[in-house]
Amino acid sequence: MNDIRGRFSKPLDKSAVTYTSSLPIDWRLYKHDITGSIAHARMLAKQGIISDDEAKTITGGLESIRDEIEQGKFEFKSEFEDIHMAIESRLIEKVGEVGGKLHTARSRNDQIALDMRLFTKEAISKTVDGLKELQRALVDKAEANMNVVVPGYTHLQAAQPVLLAHHLLAYFWMLRRDVERFGDCLKGVDVMPLGSGALAGVAYDVDRDFLARELGFSQVTRNSLDAVSDRDFVLEYIASASISMMHLSRLAEEIVLWSSAEFDFIELDDAYATPSSIMPQKKNPDVAELARGKTGTVYGHLMALLTTMKALPLAYNRDMQEDKQGLFDTVDTLLSTLKVFTGMIKTMRIRKENTIKAVERGYILATDLADYLVRKGETFRNAHDIVGRLVKYAAEKGKSFTELNLDEYKKFSSLFSEDIYSITIESSIAARDVTGGTSLKQVKRALAEAKKLV
Repeated sequence: MNDIRGRFSKPLDKSAVTYTSSLPIDWRLYKHDITGSIAHARMLAKQGIISDDEAKTITGGLESIRDEIEQGKFEFKSEFEDIHMAIESRLIEKVGEVGGKLHTARSRNDQIALDMRLFTKEAISKTVDGLKELQRALVDKAEANMNVVVPGYTHLQAAQPVLLAHHLLAYFWMLRRDVERFGDCLKGVDVMPLGSGALAGVAYDVDRDFLARELGFSQVTRNSLDAVSDRDFVLEYIASASISMMHLSRLAEEIVLWSSAEFDFIELDDAYATPSSIMPQKKNPDVAELARGKTGTVYGHLMALLTTMKALPLAYNRDMQEDKQGLFDTVDTLLSTLKVFTGMIKTMRIRKENTIKAVERGYILATDLADYLVRKGETFRNAHDIVGRLVKYAAEKGKSFTELNLDEYKKFSSLFSEDIYSITIESSIAARDVTGGTSLKQVKRALAEAKKLV
């Protein structure tokens, strides 16, 4: 390959070569780089900038290089600073000087912008697939446990009874918003930058619309300066991934709590838990714990790229080389977390006997008692105070609501009568028969809707 350091009198220092090289990271873009280069070669031939034979030679060489990389036969030489130069150098080795024509009407600036968009489009597709697989696992687990009741919590204090299916579907809807968010992200990335050159456009009669069609983009960029310096689409992916990881981290926290001896609502399959190195009885929810930890790493990638981009003048600056590692790791982290969570949810066992015990402990029907008094004509604020004092009395006596006799109830309000004993866990669940509520009827309706969405 011809030396592109023509105006320089000495080679780059070896330490500088190592420092500036992105090849150990951006080699992952080889497929996208070759795809873009093949489309570019075809466009050059279509426009008469190179001949059809030259385009065929270049295209054949690029396809051969792709095979070499995928077969593990390609040598990633340390002297090349990125995947683009490595592929171009190998192309010239294989097809001769005609390979040097590939870079006509193109800069590495718009080339890398294209590669990153192609990579991100692919990542979004895989991410949405992963989100939907986890959604299906949640729907299946909810449907298989339709009649299981668990305590619903606020402030991690037992508050009101809810169906477990209702609780699991809360995460379904979080993931649904993630799917929609990545759909919005796709709109931002689905713009073709090739033809922008280094910053000012190219001085050739290129057909950018042809390139967009060849590469599956819905439109082309409108400003060459913006096209080569834009990484909003990377930020949007990482930001969307950060929110998604936050949702998964919340689910992870509940899995950690629910699998503990103190809750004992679920048992994780052995394939998704680990033993202790010294305590034989332990079954640690390491997968869930790692997801919580990895969430912070993804947040860090978002802040790092925001900081990198915050003060860059137009157009391209080498700082932007730092966009890849954070994006790649974010994609890998999110996809792997979605996959492992899907398996973990599918295989976890619900301990129904323990969830109902937890519901029966304490005074989880207190709100239902207050609602009972309201239906008898009391104001809610007064009813709240009455039931609060009733709870205090029952706790001091060491009695549950069902163990209090009617005379004890009437000490707090004359509105209490025998029908107070008709308030049960089942009646509490059934009473929440509003859209989005936890009644069996509403949860069945929500499950039907969820199934259609995935």
